Amino acid sequence: MASKSFSEEDLSCPVCCEIFKDPLIMSCSHSVCKVCLQKFWESKGSRECPVCRRRSSKQDPPPNLALKNLCESFSVEKTQRSSAGSEVLCSQHGEKLKLFCLEDQQLVCLVCRDSAKHRNHRFQPVDEAAVEFKENLKMKLKPLQKTLKIFKDVKLTWNQTAEKIQIQTQHTERRIKEEFQKLHQFLRDEEAARIAALRGEEEQKSQMMKEKMEKMSREISSLSDTIRAIEKEMGAEDVSFLQNYRTTITRTQCRLEHPERLSGALIHVKKHLRNLKFTVWEKMQEIIHTPVTLNPITAHPRLVLSEDLTSVRYSDERQKLPDNPERFGLYAAVLGSEGFNSGTHCWDVDVGGNTGWLLGVMIESAERKGSVYSRSGIWYMDYYDGKYRAGSTPNPATLLSFNRKLQKIRVTLDWDGGKLSFSDAVNNTHLHTHTHTFTERVFPYFNTGCKLSPLRILPVKVHVSVEQQS
Repeated sequence: MASKSFSEEDLSCPVCCEIFKDPLIMSCSHSVCKVCLQKFWESKGSRECPVCRRRSSKQDPPPNLALKNLCESFSVEKTQRSSAGSEVLCSQHGEKLKLFCLEDQQLVCLVCRDSAKHRNHRFQPVDEAAVEFKENLKMKLKPLQKTLKIFKDVKLTWNQTAEKIQIQTQHTERRIKEEFQKLHQFLRDEEAARIAALRGEEEQKSQMMKEKMEKMSREISSLSDTIRAIEKEMGAEDVSFLQNYRTTITRTQCRLEHPERLSGALIHVKKHLRNLKFTVWEKMQEIIHTPVTLNPITAHPRLVLSEDLTSVRYSDERQKLPDNPERFGLYAAVLGSEGFNSGTHCWDVDVGGNTGWLLGVMIESAERKGSVYSRSGIWYMDYYDGKYRAGSTPNPATLLSFNRKLQKIRVTLDWDGGKLSFSDAVNNTHLHTHTHTFTERVFPYFNTGCKLSPLRILPVKVHVSVEQQS
């Protein structure tokens, strides 16, 4: 048979390294596939033998019919052996491959075992080696399967984020239109500009999400293909499995970076809605005091914010919101839309009949997942179980004593002076002051667990002054 006289290497083209197809014989006696020779001559620009580089005297070398017939017979015999499940024979000795060399990681026959090439090597029967190496491959497969699950879970989260972007866009557009309906006709140009900005951000972030999900789909597809290929090899016959083992084990070494968490992926609602009337008015008046509003992408899923982002209440029903890095995960808290790293800022909060609240500021770098009060970064005053307290995390709070129930709290931040003060906004009575040298941006912090009465940020009184030039 052809397989006993020749190996596949003997019948392979020196250019493409595959079994010859339409072999041509050169004047130097070397043989090359017809297509390979044509491509080689085209790339070289001269008629040379790809093996010895001798110039060919013939423009059309004759076919090597004997070699062609031999290759066809070899291919047919190889196919028949594979389809019939016949035992593969040693290419050198024509004997059955009964052993597996542990040093060289290859199948060998009894003659190979006794040869000098495998002297002092360790061997295992094929069936034992197959069981051992399949177990090893199974262990290598587990991290790939775990990574695939992580990727699928992240893609699901990203799908939810993409849907949330669309919802935010629709909601924000409606709010913008409602606000602009209250303005005069000459302000409609500002409305159009803001809608365009929102649409531009939507297009940019939707495109970003599309690209990331397409990349994720490709990585999932590639990883799935790798896993299926490995699983297929594990289900093959022992001999076939061990023949391909070294190639298969390399597939398990692919390392894909876990997907990063998306920060800033959601629509910047605060940029489009933040104090809309005030920011538009600011273009007409140089002096205007901007009130604090709430940032919805930081709100805990149990918090419900008002349409104008100035009040917050607690709900028993947990909203389906993306778990983005900016959002609080454990405590029912929300931050203000704008942070401060200089100047003096003041905002009034109506706590009303709220039975539990916490007001203060939080540094920008503070962790928002887990127990935020066990780490530094929050300065506050709170009311729980009928008691008022003040503190800074992670230190214990100090009990405060008042002879009345507070209804409106004024929070005053002097960033440069290093002071955060709380006072009764009804009679402007001082309640407590924290002193700290601030070194980074801080955001207004709100926490409530009351379902009946929301926390409301009160509107500010705008003062317009006119200067007369002398």
